[in-house]
Amino acid sequence: MPGNTQYKRKPDWLKNRLPSGEKYAAVKKIVTENNLHTICSSGMCPNIGECWGAGTATFMILGDICTRSCKFCNVITGKPNAIDPGEPDRIAESVSLMKLKHCVITSVDRDDLSDGGAALWAKTILAVKSKNPGITIETLIPDFNGDSRLIKKIIEAGPNIISHNLETVRRLTPLVRSKAQYNLSLSVLKIIADSAVMAKSGIMVGLGETEEEIYETMKDVVKTGCRIFTIGQYLQPTNKHLPVVEYISPATFNKYKIAGLTFGLGYVESAPLVRSSFHAEKHL
Repeated sequence: MPGNTQYKRKPDWLKNRLPSGEKYAAVKKIVTENNLHTICSSGMCPNIGECWGAGTATFMILGDICTRSCKFCNVITGKPNAIDPGEPDRIAESVSLMKLKHCVITSVDRDDLSDGGAALWAKTILAVKSKNPGITIETLIPDFNGDSRLIKKIIEAGPNIISHNLETVRRLTPLVRSKAQYNLSLSVLKIIADSAVMAKSGIMVGLGETEEEIYETMKDVVKTGCRIFTIGQYLQPTNKHLPVVEYISPATFNKYKIAGLTFGLGYVESAPLVRSSFHAEKHL
């Protein structure tokens, strides 16, 4: 339950070095000077040192305040600020300054907006493509309450990959996610896959799910037409979030990867520190 103050001791395979280095500092400077939000920092990603050190970052648009309060997520919940019309151009300029060849964009949920932020999503994708010819783009999108019209706005903007995470198995979804529904997320993945855009999804493990439930989830994802899948260890951001039930071993993660490929997934990234956008450039 949230509020648990007993942290499980992290095994050695989950221990990362503190972020440092010239490239890390350069990315941090660009993010700060352009008043950008990243899921790397807002989500307390354990890979921030490696990714920023390699000159990559996952941009988070539509502000840094989410209208949902999922029990695993460290992003602030509350009443979001007004949309910033200059955000798409700042993202595009930052991608250029970082000399990125592959760009990952995500967002908070904006249930307060009639279009869930879809129009700004499309503008951001188009701005990045216009400023950075030849770039490939991955978008990690909310569910937009399953509205195919809104999802298609993003599809029509032309990203190379559209990702939408299930986050957890069917049984745990009501506990882990505040509003999102398992079947609705599957329908979002089907809309993406049916459009011929590369679809991607992912889950966290260590929340009390069973091995069979993980296999069931991967089979459900395959049925939607989605072929890229990520599996990573859940890490409790604060004592107000869901506690870790179990730390999954690297060997078990590898077993899940092999199983997913057997079920029909085309690419599976499965390891303790994997996050949706980790090594995203490889997923193309």
